[in-house]
Amino acid sequence: MIPLVDLKKQYESIREEIDSAIADVVHSCQFVLGEKVESFEADFADYCRARFAFGVNSGTSALHLAMLAAGVGPGDEVITVSNTFVATIAAICYTGASPILVDIDPRTCNIDPAKIEAAITPRTKAIMPVHLYGSCADMDPISDIARKHNLILIEDAAQAHGAEYRGRRAGSMGDLACFSFYPGKNLGAYGEAGAVVTNNEEYVEIIKQLRDQGQSAKYVHERIGYNYRMEAIQGAVLDVKLKHLDDWNRARRKHVEVYRRELADVGVRLLEEPADGKSVHHIFPLFTEQRDELRAHLQAAGVSTGVHYPIPVHLQRGFRGLGYNAGDLPHTERACREVLSLPLYPELADETVMQIADSVRQFCRQAVAPSLISG
Repeated sequence: MIPLVDLKKQYESIREEIDSAIADVVHSCQFVLGEKVESFEADFADYCRARFAFGVNSGTSALHLAMLAAGVGPGDEVITVSNTFVATIAAICYTGASPILVDIDPRTCNIDPAKIEAAITPRTKAIMPVHLYGSCADMDPISDIARKHNLILIEDAAQAHGAEYRGRRAGSMGDLACFSFYPGKNLGAYGEAGAVVTNNEEYVEIIKQLRDQGQSAKYVHERIGYNYRMEAIQGAVLDVKLKHLDDWNRARRKHVEVYRRELADVGVRLLEEPADGKSVHHIFPLFTEQRDELRAHLQAAGVSTGVHYPIPVHLQRGFRGLGYNAGDLPHTERACREVLSLPLYPELADETVMQIADSVRQFCRQAVAPSLISG
């Protein structure tokens, strides 16, 4: 089978660097925060073209801390999307605030800026655009809306390590930004990890304390905090991988160029390439009404696929309390019904990308319906 992601191949390509970095941590016996995490934080902030980065234990924790640092809490509302991993919306709920969900632009699957202002109420505290699949949301109009209404802007950049929008890096455009380093991400740890990034010095001490049980110094607790600290091994691994990230992202773009060329006219819908940005293509999705049939065809042909995400958050059982119903977010719901993710990782061979594209084309030729998707 051609895997959706192949972390073993990635490890083999940097084995000596990784093994040495992990051994350094083991020999130091400094396993939580410490020098390795501080080094990564400095390097990642510089990579994002931001002033500060704070390593935490997951992308979910990063979202939670960013909102707490910004003062989001009970009675507040945070505007975001439903076509995202559940953590985006769960983290809003952790604060006691209410998620307010707006529809996506079907051309990009990112939040539609034109839908935001109608969702703003006197309780709105923040806007949280998600840079889905590795492409930045349309940040200029979103930033304009945030400034106009005096709202906090928080980037969910969990899938966008190195993505750019009009010359600016993901992580540098909001008041705060949140990254996940889950192993399958473009920049992935060897376990759970995340980071909060900001240019605002006002958030520095708050985030540092909140991630470490509210401590300003050992056993001095300024506030009720959390055990959200990054492990040193993850900081060491991420610092090694960060040096390779741009090369890996370039390889992803090269593979996507082949996919887009080979699948341009076969009857599946592809997302628009950002004209004013640079995607890092964490996921390569296509959209078809015959998603399940195509997935079965590819499985039989030895190609693994993914579905990101099959059920939008507003229709998940655990989030019924938000009060949304089927049909409320039509573009989101259609994307979730039709999305299929093809294998995409830097180590894919060129001939393998062609093999996958050929399998998709073969299905399209054989499909009973003359067109897999309209519009």
